[in-house]
Amino acid sequence: ALTLMWGVNWPMMKLSLQEMTPLFFRASTMLFGAGWLFFYVKRSGERMWPVGREWVAIAVLALPNVLGWHTLSILGVQELASGRAAILGFTMPIFTVLLGAAFFGERITRRVQVAVVCASIAIALLLWHEVARISGQPTGIAWMLGAAFCWALGTLMFRRSTFTLSPLVVTVWMLLLGSGPVWSLALAFEPLPNITNFSLTMWVCLGYGVI
Repeated sequence: ALTLMWGVNWPMMKLSLQEMTPLFFRASTMLFGAGWLFFYVKRSGERMWPVGREWVAIAVLALPNVLGWHTLSILGVQELASGRAAILGFTMPIFTVLLGAAFFGERITRRVQVAVVCASIAIALLLWHEVARISGQPTGIAWMLGAAFCWALGTLMFRRSTFTLSPLVVTVWMLLLGSGPVWSLALAFEPLPNITNFSLTMWVCLGYGVI
């Protein structure tokens, strides 16, 4: 289910960029997605408010997990076809292994080596006939590799964090805190979207992005 929903999300993002600028789209999906998730989790009786240094820990985790990944990936989708952008995003496991070994003391076992080789072969096969097209779009490649790097770093950091809050609550606050800088960037560098001109397709894409 996750793979299906996330896979469909990439062409949805690409369609949305025909009518909405990338940072405003991403800021909107982050804020409203965090909003409905807040109330959904709150209804289950979870403690929703961080205490003390948990605020700092969540803010630090939000930098790569939310701000880095979501912002760089939407910029990558703007430059590349959605399928190619998604494939480059899947270099994340390779970055995870390299960063884990270099900075987090993780061992690269034989099993991990085989996994990295398999992931690399899969990416190479998916991009086999796309290399010529992608090579002419270095900006998009840089955005997506940067997004994958942030995703990998954020995953390693999240695994080593301890909270009295549930992971869903931490996710809510990462999205809320991360959406602030994205809104600021959107307001500073992009024209305000005219929502009265949005087509039905645009509203569907925006709604899907939020959910």
